[in-house]
Parts: sequence; structure tokens; C-alpha cells
Amino acid sequence: MAKLLYITANTKPEDLSSSKTVGRYFIQQYLAYNPEDTVEELDLYDGSIPMPNYKVFNSRAKVVQGDAYNSLSEEDKQIADRITGLSDQFLAADKYVFAAPMWSILFPSKLKTYLDCIILDGKLITISPKKVQGLLNDRKRKMVYIQSSGGDYPILFNTTFNHGIRYLQDIFKFLGIKDFDKVLVEGTDMPNIGRDKAIQMAKEEIDNMIKDF
Repeated sequence: MAKLLYITANTKPEDLSSSKTVGRYFIQQYLAYNPEDTVEELDLYDGSIPMPNYKVFNSRAKVVQGDAYNSLSEEDKQIADRITGLSDQFLAADKYVFAAPMWSILFPSKLKTYLDCIILDGKLITISPKKVQGLLNDRKRKMVYIQSSGGDYPILFNTTFNHGIRYLQDIFKFLGIKDFDKVLVEGTDMPNIGRDKAIQMAKEEIDNMIKDF
């Protein structure tokens, strides 16, 4: 039995969000094929993702402990606990599905804030004087990134416009997740495609890949 973590990064409700609509379809299809697996959901815009505060770290990527933790204010302790909890939640999962729109040829800032919270020394990475190394290659893990965009970008321009995909693939490959796939919901604002057609094409793509995820 595997654990899947479904992470959304969009201010819109699901019925108005193309990425969330396709993400929900992915989860439904996944559970149809894997009814014994568990799915945990995390909405990055529900107010529970803290901005990392220097006071709760004793290095760039390590939350304070012991006396340093005890000396924090109650507010900062809550931030430290939440950051640690988010990292532990990510570490406990076997599979990951991210759903987000393309914003400014990247992704919403909340997603970057989330990554800054979870990539902690001793959990997702280990930092030594000689190198930094990812720790997520302890077992086979899989990831799918679902991205919606108003435009439709030819393959030739994907490396120019899809910085979000490139960044996530690079960072998670470094962390140890090499099985990375994507589902693009493109052309939602284009007159020759539109939202309904873009969503339908993405669903068809999911139907072809879901058995192997």
C-alpha cells in the first residue's frame, strides 16, 4: 500500500481552476486503480504554509532544537513545528502529484515557499562540509506535475517558457526522485483550444499513464 501526497497551488476554487480540475481527475482515476492506497491532500493557499523565519533555523536548512527551540516565542515555535511537520509529511509519501498554474513562466510563489520549508537538512537532504546530497532515493518514488496555462506553447519553446517544470524536475531529481512526469493543460485561453478542450486532452493523457503511476 502506497501513500500519495496531492499538493495544489492555486488561489481559485477547484471548479474554477483548470489545474485543480485535472488534478482531481488524476486522483479519482488513481484511486480507481489503487483502492488500497491512501491519498493525503495539501492546499498551499489554505494559510498553513509559513514563510521561513531565520529565528527558527540554526543553519539555512535545519530547524532549531533543544534550548534554542525552547527560547523561541510561542509564535515562532508554531512556525518551527509546522515547517518540520511539512517536511515529515513529504518524506513519508511514496508518490506526489502537484497541480498548479503557470504564473510568470514559473509557478505561484506559495509553491516555492513550500519547497523552502520542506527541504531540510537531515530529512530531504544532508549537508556536510564537502557536499549536499538528496535523501529521497531511499526507495522508489514517483511524481507528476500538472500545469495549466492560458497559452499553448510548441515543443520548440517549452524550454523557454516552462521554467516551472524544469525547476521542479531538477530539484526533485537532485533530491532523489527520478521518476518525474508532467501533464500540461495548455491553451485554456486560446480561441482554437479553450478550457474545456484543454482539460479533456489532459484527462485523456492521464488515462494513458495512470496504470503505471
